[in-house]
Amino acid sequence: MAAQPSRGQKPFHIISPVLESLPLSKAAGTKVYMKLENVQPTGSFKIRGIGHLCQEHRARQALPDPPLSAGGNAGLAAAYAAKKLGLPVTVVVPSTTGPATVRKLEELGAEVEVSGQVWDEANMRALELVRTEGWVSIHPFDHPLVWEGHSSLVQELKDSLETKPDAILLAVGGGGLLAGVVAGLHQVGWQDVPIIAAETRGAHSFHVALAAGRLVSLPDITSVAKCLGAKTVAARALECAQECQVISQVVEDTEAVRAVEQFLDDERMLVQPACGAVLAVLYTGRLQRLQCEGQLRTPLGSVVVVVCGGSSIQLAQLRALKSQLGLE
Repeated sequence: MAAQPSRGQKPFHIISPVLESLPLSKAAGTKVYMKLENVQPTGSFKIRGIGHLCQEHRARQALPDPPLSAGGNAGLAAAYAAKKLGLPVTVVVPSTTGPATVRKLEELGAEVEVSGQVWDEANMRALELVRTEGWVSIHPFDHPLVWEGHSSLVQELKDSLETKPDAILLAVGGGGLLAGVVAGLHQVGWQDVPIIAAETRGAHSFHVALAAGRLVSLPDITSVAKCLGAKTVAARALECAQECQVISQVVEDTEAVRAVEQFLDDERMLVQPACGAVLAVLYTGRLQRLQCEGQLRTPLGSVVVVVCGGSSIQLAQLRALKSQLGLE
């Protein structure tokens, strides 16, 4: 069964739409359904798992509650959930976090602390606050309750689609979404559905770990897709690759940003480069290449792409990324 909040609480996420995309279908050579997680209250799928974790914490803890300490790009989801629950929250973010995201966090009532240049360094500060202040840590991706919350996405797919898809495409950062989707596939009996896991080069910690057969830390995050910026994925991500067919795909920053722009033209939705990584798999013909290599069946009946979100992207930022990458 998919995750249900304790004591009959209503989840903080919505049942997101599943829509067929004609432009993506044309590019991929098969029917493509979009699972639109970008329309969630906080702009991404993160509210599923983070919201579930926060609700479980609230249900299990006696008052008074200590502040929640959240690190990285799950901060908006944690701040939203904390506001709903009437809990204080401190969100620790790296210096690469844009001012618009910081402003949104503060508008939700969160205390914001900037620490480090990448998520891993911000998370070290969050864990220090947990140790020294006795706060509760809300991990962005590496927690069973987070995966349990994310698994609800797959149940919604089963309820929406007439037939089982032949593949699910998603972006990988720390591995929380991957772990949640694998959990959901097991719950609905779809564990034979291949997962295509996309990353940008320079944030491809899952890809290097999969190749090595063990956790490997990247020396630094050099990709513009900062939402994928975990130097080391969760151990659970590697376990998922043993339980289901997980196909790793690494795209270039330029391909991800071009995909963001193309998706804006095609579907009138602006998403961040982390989401552009998975869209690039469709726009660049990689899906057909995987079929030619025998990793995916031919023909494909349909595939689902998880449009994971765009809460930290603005048109000005897209223009700046294009200029930075020489795409102007």
